[in-house]
Amino acid sequence: MSKAQDMSLLGLSGKVALITGGGAGIGRATAELFAEAGMRIAVAEIDPARAAAVCGMLEAAGAESLVMEVDVRKSADVEQLFASVERRFGRLDVLVNNVGDYLGYKTPFEHSAEDEWNALYGINLLHIFHVTKAAIPLMRRSGDGGSIVNVSTVEAFRGIPLTVVYSAFKAAVTGFTQSLAVELGPDNIRVNAIAPETTNSAQIVATRRVPPENRSYISRWFPIGRFGEGSDSAGAALFLASNRLSGWVTGSTILVDGGALAAGAWMRLPDGKSWTHLPIIVADGYTPQSAYVPPQDEKS
Repeated sequence: MSKAQDMSLLGLSGKVALITGGGAGIGRATAELFAEAGMRIAVAEIDPARAAAVCGMLEAAGAESLVMEVDVRKSADVEQLFASVERRFGRLDVLVNNVGDYLGYKTPFEHSAEDEWNALYGINLLHIFHVTKAAIPLMRRSGDGGSIVNVSTVEAFRGIPLTVVYSAFKAAVTGFTQSLAVELGPDNIRVNAIAPETTNSAQIVATRRVPPENRSYISRWFPIGRFGEGSDSAGAALFLASNRLSGWVTGSTILVDGGALAAGAWMRLPDGKSWTHLPIIVADGYTPQSAYVPPQDEKS
Protein backbone atom coordinates (compact mmCIF):
# COMPACT_ATOMS: atom_id res chain seq x y z
CA MET A 1 0.00 0.00 0.00
CA SER A 2 1.37 3.41 -0.96
CA LYS A 3 1.78 6.30 1.45
CA ALA A 4 -1.00 8.18 -0.36
CA GLN A 5 -3.32 5.21 0.11
CA ASP A 6 -2.38 5.08 3.79
CA MET A 7 -3.33 8.72 4.19
CA SER A 8 -6.60 8.27 2.30
CA LEU A 9 -7.70 5.75 4.91
CA LEU A 10 -7.84 8.59 7.45
CA GLY A 11 -10.86 10.11 5.68
CA LEU A 12 -9.39 13.61 5.93
CA SER A 13 -8.92 14.48 2.27
CA GLY A 14 -10.68 17.76 1.48
CA LYS A 15 -11.39 18.52 5.14
CA VAL A 16 -10.46 21.97 6.44
CA ALA A 17 -8.14 22.44 9.41
CA LEU A 18 -7.14 25.63 11.20
CA ILE A 19 -3.87 25.56 13.14
CA THR A 20 -2.90 28.44 15.42
CA GLY A 21 0.81 29.13 15.76
CA GLY A 22 1.32 27.02 12.66
CA GLY A 23 4.55 28.65 11.56
CA ALA A 24 7.00 26.73 13.73
CA GLY A 25 7.49 23.74 16.01
CA ILE A 26 4.51 21.49 16.69
CA GLY A 27 2.19 23.78 14.73
CA ARG A 28 4.34 23.69 11.60
CA ALA A 29 4.79 19.92 11.84
CA THR A 30 1.01 19.55 12.17
CA ALA A 31 0.39 21.74 9.13
CA GLU A 32 2.83 19.62 7.10
CA LEU A 33 1.27 16.33 8.16
CA PHE A 34 -2.30 17.53 7.65
CA ALA A 35 -1.38 18.75 4.16
CA GLU A 36 0.10 15.31 3.43
CA ALA A 37 -3.24 13.80 4.46
CA GLY A 38 -4.95 15.88 1.76
CA MET A 39 -6.49 18.48 4.04
CA ARG A 40 -7.03 22.12 3.22
CA ILE A 41 -5.04 24.18 5.69
CA ALA A 42 -5.55 27.55 7.38
CA VAL A 43 -2.71 28.83 9.55
CA ALA A 44 -2.77 31.69 12.05
CA GLU A 45 0.75 32.91 12.79
CA ILE A 46 1.88 36.08 14.56
CA ASP A 47 5.45 36.12 13.19
CA PRO A 48 5.69 37.43 9.59
CA ALA A 49 8.80 35.42 8.69
CA ARG A 50 7.31 32.19 9.98
CA ALA A 51 4.02 32.94 8.21
CA ALA A 52 5.85 33.41 4.92
CA ALA A 53 7.85 30.21 5.42
CA VAL A 54 4.84 28.01 6.19
CA CYS A 55 2.96 29.59 3.29
CA GLY A 56 5.79 28.60 0.96
CA MET A 57 5.86 25.08 2.36
CA LEU A 58 2.12 24.58 1.88
CA GLU A 59 2.23 25.94 -1.66
CA ALA A 60 5.14 23.63 -2.50
CA ALA A 61 3.16 20.72 -1.06
CA GLY A 62 0.26 21.57 -3.37
CA ALA A 63 -2.12 22.14 -0.46
CA GLU A 64 -5.01 24.57 -0.74
CA SER A 65 -4.13 26.96 2.05
CA LEU A 66 -4.69 30.26 3.78
CA VAL A 67 -1.96 31.78 5.97
CA MET A 68 -2.71 34.91 7.96
CA GLU A 69 -0.68 37.05 10.33
CA VAL A 70 -2.90 37.01 13.40
CA ASP A 71 -2.59 37.65 17.13
CA VAL A 72 -5.03 35.08 18.46
CA ARG A 73 -5.06 36.80 21.87
CA LYS A 74 -7.11 39.62 20.28
CA SER A 75 -10.79 39.02 19.61
CA ALA A 76 -10.84 41.43 16.64
CA ASP A 77 -8.00 39.52 14.94
CA VAL A 78 -9.81 36.24 15.57
CA GLU A 79 -13.03 37.58 14.05
CA GLN A 80 -11.14 38.58 10.89
CA LEU A 81 -9.44 35.19 10.79
CA PHE A 82 -12.71 33.24 10.84
CA ALA A 83 -14.35 35.55 8.33
CA SER A 84 -11.46 34.78 5.99
CA VAL A 85 -11.61 31.03 6.66
CA GLU A 86 -15.32 30.98 5.89
CA ARG A 87 -14.88 33.01 2.70
CA ARG A 88 -12.03 30.82 1.50
CA PHE A 89 -13.24 27.36 2.46
CA GLY A 90 -16.87 27.70 3.54
CA ARG A 91 -16.41 25.23 6.39
CA LEU A 92 -14.20 24.13 9.28
CA ASP A 93 -13.65 20.51 10.34
CA VAL A 94 -10.61 20.56 12.61
CA LEU A 95 -9.21 23.20 14.94
CA VAL A 96 -5.78 22.83 16.53
CA ASN A 97 -5.25 25.34 19.35
CA ASN A 98 -1.47 25.12 19.31
CA VAL A 99 -0.33 28.49 20.67
CA GLY A 100 1.27 28.44 24.11
CA ASP A 101 4.44 29.56 25.87
CA TYR A 102 5.90 29.97 29.34
CA LEU A 103 7.38 33.28 28.08
CA GLY A 104 10.68 32.65 29.81
CA TYR A 105 9.23 33.35 33.26
CA LYS A 106 11.01 31.19 35.85
CA THR A 107 10.21 32.86 39.15
CA PRO A 108 9.20 31.69 42.62
CA PHE A 109 5.46 32.28 42.83
CA GLU A 110 5.78 34.67 45.77
CA HIS A 111 7.92 36.94 43.59
CA SER A 112 5.77 36.70 40.46
CA ALA A 113 3.87 39.74 39.24
CA GLU A 114 0.33 40.25 38.05
CA ASP A 115 1.59 41.46 34.68
CA GLU A 116 3.25 38.07 34.24
CA TRP A 117 0.03 36.28 35.20
CA ASN A 118 -1.93 38.27 32.63
CA ALA A 119 0.63 37.63 29.90
CA LEU A 120 0.66 33.90 30.62
CA TYR A 121 -3.15 33.83 30.70
CA GLY A 122 -3.33 35.52 27.30
CA ILE A 123 -1.03 33.13 25.51
CA ASN A 124 -2.01 29.88 27.25
CA LEU A 125 -5.76 30.12 27.87
CA LEU A 126 -7.48 33.32 26.71
CA HIS A 127 -6.61 32.71 23.05
CA ILE A 128 -8.16 29.23 23.28
CA PHE A 129 -11.38 30.85 24.49
CA HIS A 130 -11.37 33.39 21.62
CA VAL A 131 -10.53 30.91 18.86
CA THR A 132 -12.73 28.05 20.03
CA LYS A 133 -15.76 30.27 20.58
CA ALA A 134 -15.40 31.58 17.02
CA ALA A 135 -14.86 28.08 15.61
CA ILE A 136 -17.94 26.36 17.04
CA PRO A 137 -20.61 28.06 14.88
CA LEU A 138 -18.64 27.41 11.69
CA MET A 139 -18.10 23.76 12.64
CA ARG A 140 -21.82 23.39 13.34
CA ARG A 141 -22.73 24.91 9.97
CA SER A 142 -20.34 22.53 8.22
CA GLY A 143 -22.75 19.75 9.22
CA ASP A 144 -20.29 16.91 9.82
CA GLY A 145 -19.32 17.56 13.42
CA GLY A 146 -15.67 18.31 13.96
CA SER A 147 -12.58 17.90 16.09
CA ILE A 148 -10.98 20.45 18.41
CA VAL A 149 -7.45 19.65 19.57
CA ASN A 150 -5.89 21.69 22.37
CA VAL A 151 -2.11 21.49 22.66
CA SER A 152 -1.27 21.54 26.36
CA THR A 153 1.77 20.14 28.18
CA VAL A 154 2.73 17.31 30.50
CA GLU A 155 3.26 20.05 33.11
CA ALA A 156 -0.53 20.17 33.44
CA PHE A 157 -0.30 16.78 35.17
CA ARG A 158 2.68 17.18 37.50
CA GLY A 159 4.18 19.83 39.70
CA ILE A 160 6.80 22.13 38.24
CA PRO A 161 8.61 24.71 40.38
CA LEU A 162 9.23 28.30 39.24
CA THR A 163 6.53 28.16 36.55
CA VAL A 164 3.51 27.74 38.81
CA VAL A 165 1.25 30.17 36.94
CA TYR A 166 2.05 28.61 33.56
CA SER A 167 1.28 25.17 34.96
CA ALA A 168 -2.00 26.43 36.45
CA PHE A 169 -3.25 27.69 33.09
CA LYS A 170 -2.22 24.45 31.38
CA ALA A 171 -4.14 22.47 34.02
CA ALA A 172 -7.12 24.70 33.19
CA VAL A 173 -6.87 23.57 29.56
CA THR A 174 -7.61 20.02 30.79
CA GLY A 175 -10.79 21.14 32.54
CA PHE A 176 -11.82 23.23 29.53
CA THR A 177 -11.26 20.25 27.23
CA GLN A 178 -13.30 17.85 29.34
CA SER A 179 -16.23 20.18 29.97
CA LEU A 180 -16.47 21.43 26.40
CA ALA A 181 -16.35 17.83 25.15
CA VAL A 182 -19.49 17.08 27.17
CA GLU A 183 -21.21 20.27 26.01
CA LEU A 184 -20.47 19.75 22.30
CA GLY A 185 -21.04 15.98 22.21
CA PRO A 186 -24.62 16.36 20.87
CA ASP A 187 -23.17 18.31 17.91
CA ASN A 188 -20.69 15.48 17.20
CA ILE A 189 -17.87 17.94 17.83
CA ARG A 190 -15.11 16.14 19.68
CA VAL A 191 -12.73 18.01 22.00
CA ASN A 192 -9.42 16.51 23.09
CA ALA A 193 -5.95 17.61 24.11
CA ILE A 194 -2.33 16.67 23.53
CA ALA A 195 0.20 16.99 26.36
CA PRO A 196 3.80 16.90 25.10
CA GLU A 197 6.90 16.56 27.23
CA THR A 198 10.01 18.59 26.33
CA THR A 199 9.96 18.86 22.55
CA ASN A 200 12.53 20.32 20.19
CA SER A 201 10.84 23.42 18.79
CA ALA A 202 11.37 27.10 18.07
CA GLN A 203 10.82 27.83 21.77
CA ILE A 204 12.97 25.06 23.20
CA VAL A 205 15.92 23.56 21.37
CA ALA A 206 16.18 20.73 23.86
CA THR A 207 18.76 18.34 22.40
CA ARG A 208 21.30 20.98 21.37
CA ARG A 209 20.94 22.65 24.77
CA VAL A 210 22.50 19.60 26.40
CA PRO A 211 26.33 19.73 26.17
CA PRO A 212 27.61 17.13 23.70
CA GLU A 213 29.55 15.33 26.40
CA ASN A 214 26.31 14.83 28.36
CA ARG A 215 23.98 13.77 25.57
CA SER A 216 24.47 10.10 26.31
CA TYR A 217 22.41 10.72 29.47
CA ILE A 218 19.33 11.70 27.43
CA SER A 219 18.60 8.06 26.71
CA ARG A 220 18.24 7.48 30.47
CA TRP A 221 15.84 10.36 31.17
CA PHE A 222 12.88 8.97 29.22
CA PRO A 223 11.70 5.36 28.76
CA ILE A 224 11.76 6.16 25.04
CA GLY A 225 15.23 7.62 25.20
CA ARG A 226 15.01 11.00 23.47
CA PHE A 227 13.38 14.39 23.57
CA GLY A 228 10.20 14.87 21.57
CA GLU A 229 9.97 16.22 18.03
CA GLY A 230 7.19 18.26 16.51
CA SER A 231 6.23 15.28 14.37
CA ASP A 232 5.41 13.25 17.51
CA SER A 233 2.66 15.65 18.57
CA ALA A 234 1.57 16.16 14.96
CA GLY A 235 0.91 12.43 14.72
CA ALA A 236 -1.29 12.57 17.81
CA ALA A 237 -3.15 15.55 16.31
CA LEU A 238 -3.70 13.59 13.07
CA PHE A 239 -5.18 10.70 15.04
CA LEU A 240 -7.56 13.06 16.87
CA ALA A 241 -8.48 14.83 13.62
CA SER A 242 -9.60 11.63 11.92
CA ASN A 243 -13.15 10.54 12.65
CA ARG A 244 -12.29 7.08 11.35
CA LEU A 245 -9.52 6.65 13.91
CA SER A 246 -10.87 8.54 16.92
CA GLY A 247 -14.56 9.08 16.27
CA TRP A 248 -15.52 7.93 19.78
CA VAL A 249 -12.67 9.71 21.56
CA THR A 250 -13.59 12.95 23.29
CA GLY A 251 -12.72 14.70 26.53
CA SER A 252 -9.37 12.92 26.62
CA THR A 253 -5.74 14.00 26.74
CA ILE A 254 -3.03 12.09 24.88
CA LEU A 255 0.32 12.22 26.68
CA VAL A 256 3.08 12.63 24.08
CA ASP A 257 5.89 12.30 26.58
CA GLY A 258 8.08 9.30 25.78
CA GLY A 259 6.71 7.58 28.88
CA ALA A 260 7.99 10.28 31.25
CA LEU A 261 4.82 10.65 33.31
CA ALA A 262 4.39 6.90 33.59
CA ALA A 263 8.00 6.56 34.75
CA GLY A 264 7.70 9.25 37.41
CA ALA A 265 11.14 9.52 39.00
CA TRP A 266 12.40 6.24 37.55
CA MET A 267 15.50 6.48 35.37
CA ARG A 268 17.91 3.98 33.90
CA LEU A 269 21.25 3.59 35.64
CA PRO A 270 24.46 4.23 33.69
CA ASP A 271 24.69 0.53 32.84
CA GLY A 272 21.54 1.07 30.72
CA LYS A 273 19.90 -2.06 32.11
CA SER A 274 18.76 -1.44 35.68
CA TRP A 275 16.56 1.31 37.11
CA THR A 276 16.48 3.65 40.09
CA HIS A 277 14.23 6.34 41.53
CA LEU A 278 17.02 7.62 43.79
CA PRO A 279 19.69 10.21 42.94
CA ILE A 280 22.52 8.95 40.75
CA ILE A 281 25.88 10.00 42.15
CA VAL A 282 28.64 10.06 39.56
CA ALA A 283 32.31 10.36 40.47
CA ASP A 284 34.98 8.24 38.78
CA GLY A 285 32.21 5.75 38.11
CA TYR A 286 28.88 5.74 39.89
CA THR A 287 27.77 4.77 43.36
CA PRO A 288 25.21 1.95 43.40
CA GLN A 289 22.04 3.11 45.09
CA SER A 290 22.20 0.43 47.78
CA ALA A 291 25.54 1.91 48.85
CA TYR A 292 24.50 5.54 48.57
CA VAL A 293 25.85 7.68 51.42
CA PRO A 294 24.25 11.14 51.78
CA PRO A 295 26.49 14.20 51.85
CA GLN A 296 27.47 15.46 55.27
CA ASP A 297 24.92 18.29 55.31
CA GLU A 298 22.08 15.82 54.73
CA LYS A 299 22.87 13.69 57.78
CA SER A 300 20.96 14.17 61.02
